[in-house]
Amino acid sequence: MSTEPPPSGSGQPPDDDPFRKPPPTNQGGGSPYDSAPPPPPPPPPPPPYGGDPYGGGYGTPDPLAGMPPLADSGKRVLARIIDMILVAIVVGLISWIFGLLQVNVDPDDMDYGKRMGQSLIGAIFYVGYDTIMTAKTGQTLGKKWLKLRVANLSDGATPSTQTSLLRAIVLWVPAVFCCACIWTAITGGWSFFDKPYKQGLHDKAVKTVVVSTA
Repeated sequence: MSTEPPPSGSGQPPDDDPFRKPPPTNQGGGSPYDSAPPPPPPPPPPPPYGGDPYGGGYGTPDPLAGMPPLADSGKRVLARIIDMILVAIVVGLISWIFGLLQVNVDPDDMDYGKRMGQSLIGAIFYVGYDTIMTAKTGQTLGKKWLKLRVANLSDGATPSTQTSLLRAIVLWVPAVFCCACIWTAITGGWSFFDKPYKQGLHDKAVKTVVVSTA
């Protein structure tokens, strides 16, 4: 058996992540050969709303056990609006510098080449911002100011770079290139009705949740 450490860049959160839920510990002392094994514990109560929608089924432990409470959906929307405004300012400035700023919405007087260039810059900045910030601390600036955090549903840890990237792509690419208002409303509003984890569609795609840090 190799004793070499696992290679870097595996996509897994670091073991020293302060937000990762601790593994279950052995409450008994001494050698397991000192006495007969204890009887099996009774089955846990069913999770809310019929169990884990990712396949755990009835009787499986609640993955939210040991994690902070789920974030309020209204605060999530406000955090997202803050992030959109911050990135839009940067995208507008960069587009203006490169002569791609397109403010006319009249389809008869629109430069579609500039429009596509501005959308491409927007996609790069929105996805990059969300990916870097989420993979680093689980928080964009909007989430940090409103005391929210993205966490893996499985263990509460900060999402890996790969997870954060896919989450950002699902959230931002359709919004930037084709249906900003509709897609943003769907992904952001989904958490208001989702049970039991209050996930947006981008959370469901990568199995993350948004929790409160307050």
